[in-house]
Parts: sequence; C-alpha cells; structure tokens
Amino acid sequence: MISRRRFTQAFAAGVAATSLAACSSPAPAAAPLAGAGLRAGSGRNTSLGPLKQADAGAVTMAYAEFGPAGGQPVLLLHGWPYDPYSYADVAPLLAAAGFRVIVPFLRGYGPTAFKSAATVRNGQQTAVALDVVALMDTLKIGKAILGGYDWGSRTAAVIAALWPERCQAVVPVSGYIVTDLKANQQPLAPAAELGWWYQYYFATERGRAGYAANRHDFNKLIWKTASPAWHFDDATYDRSAAAFDNPDHVAIVIHNYRWRLSLAPGEPHYEAYEQKLAAGATIGVPSITLASDFDGAAKDGKGYRARFTGRYEHRILDGIGHNVPQEAPQPFATAIMDVARL
Repeated sequence: MISRRRFTQAFAAGVAATSLAACSSPAPAAAPLAGAGLRAGSGRNTSLGPLKQADAGAVTMAYAEFGPAGGQPVLLLHGWPYDPYSYADVAPLLAAAGFRVIVPFLRGYGPTAFKSAATVRNGQQTAVALDVVALMDTLKIGKAILGGYDWGSRTAAVIAALWPERCQAVVPVSGYIVTDLKANQQPLAPAAELGWWYQYYFATERGRAGYAANRHDFNKLIWKTASPAWHFDDATYDRSAAAFDNPDHVAIVIHNYRWRLSLAPGEPHYEAYEQKLAAGATIGVPSITLASDFDGAAKDGKGYRARFTGRYEHRILDGIGHNVPQEAPQPFATAIMDVARL
C-alpha cells in the first residue's frame, strides 16, 4: 500500500489511527473537492462485462474493456486488496466520453495466470509494471493515459518514470509512491510502526499461513480501516474478494511486502530498472495527483511535488478514503479527462 514514510506523516496528523500509496508549470493551489460527485457508497454498476485475455509477458492477463476501440487509450490499475471493480463506475464514465478503457487484473488477481509453473511469483514493482507494458504491446497500444491507486498508483508512476514514451499522462492517487528500499529500512516512531502490523505479519510464516487461510476476512478488515467512511455492502466486497482466490495471490502479496522490507530478493533481470528508480527518477509527463483523507498530513502533495517535472495539478478529495476511484468515481474520472488536456 502507501509508503511507510507517508504513513508516518498521516499518523502524526491523527488520520492514520484509523487507516492502515515539459518544463514544470507552477502547481495551482490545491483546493479540496466536495459536494456532488463525491460518493462513498456501494456504487452504481455491479458488472465489468465480459472479460478478455491477452498475453502480457510472464502472464496471461485478464482485463475488462470499455468504450470505442478507436478511443484514446486509458489503463486503470487497481491496488491491494482490491481489484478492477474499483473502476466499475469510473470506466463507463470515461467510455461515454469516448475513451478506450482497459482495466486489467494484476498478477495474482482474478483470472490472470502465469504461463509457467517455473516462473518466480514476484511482486516487486518493476515486475508488475512490465506486465502492464507487455499488455500494451499485445493490444498495440503505443501510448496511454495511466491511472491508479495503491499498487496501481505505484505501477503507473513506475511506467511514467521508466518508459515515458508509453505514457501520455498519469493520474496517481497519493502522488509518487515508488518503493525506495533504502528508505524502507529506516525505523519509524512506534505509533507509526503499529500501523504497519500487516506488513510485519506477512514477514512471518505464520502471516503467510494466516493470510492464505483468512484472506477474505483479512482484506475486508483492510477495506474498513483504510476507508472508514465508505459504507460498502457485503455484495460490493464479495465481488472483489473473488479475485483473491487466484492460486498465486498469496505468493504475490507476500513477496511484494517482503521485498519492500528487503526480506525477500527481487530478480536480477529487474535490477537495472530498480536502480534507476532508486536514483530518484522523476515523472515528466502531464500529471494530476489526487490525495484523500488516507494521506493525512501528506494530503497537500508538497512532499512529492518535485518528483513531477511536467505540467501538473494536485487535487484533494476530503471525506474519501484509500480506494479513491470506487469511493469517488466522478472526481477520479474527471481527473483522467482533464489530464488528457494538460
């Protein structure tokens, strides 16, 4: 999920106590968005429509598609512990505006499957990003607008930083949350460390076994604590929870969090990409960053403003938790439409 350093700021503000991701133009003042269009509920749409499958490098990736085939491509990327249903209301809004919207299941979720039993079940950030790039190659999408939150925000930012030629623009919730392994080794204040209980739990074999046995209830707890004002119903949660039954889900989640704490190795063929990110890669494509109550003291976006060197806006969604596109579909869709014009 969101970076440990970001969480410290959020916790200090008191919010995290209920939570658990061209030449630069001046950033306009970030005004909170409120009123019509912000909705924390169960959502209007309950189907992604028929799913498709496509080659995506190491995996065969399942995805939902909305809108005209000739529309401007948009890829919307989900986080943990969520799935493409986060965009069940966003995607139709964008399709109605003429965009071609692709919403994939990331590795370890839903019908997405590894091609080989011998492939390492690797959840590191550049492995996930390269799956998405490979999907774009298969679908003959040269360049797309990328949007996401949590793992999806990180993945969108990694692609925008490493392969800007594939990214027309980006809308990352919580801003720049690319994993910094060195920074993640630094201890936080005790109260802030408490918020990362699940990451330390996942570092143990008991945690792996517990997540495998109880992932449905475990992830529902995360939903509730990360978005305390989002009163989703059981049907909404269960639609997404089906994606956690993927046979590789536990392995991918556990590796992701252990790798981020340097408790599990990455793979050598991703190392050059990780080193480039570690050197402080910036994002030069047009960007609109979104922040919610989950971001706490980092909500103003000042901590990551320098990472975005292209045309840029920052927007704050008060009253919204971690799963921004599902909790606030209209503002998220509007950000995608607006970044296309930056």
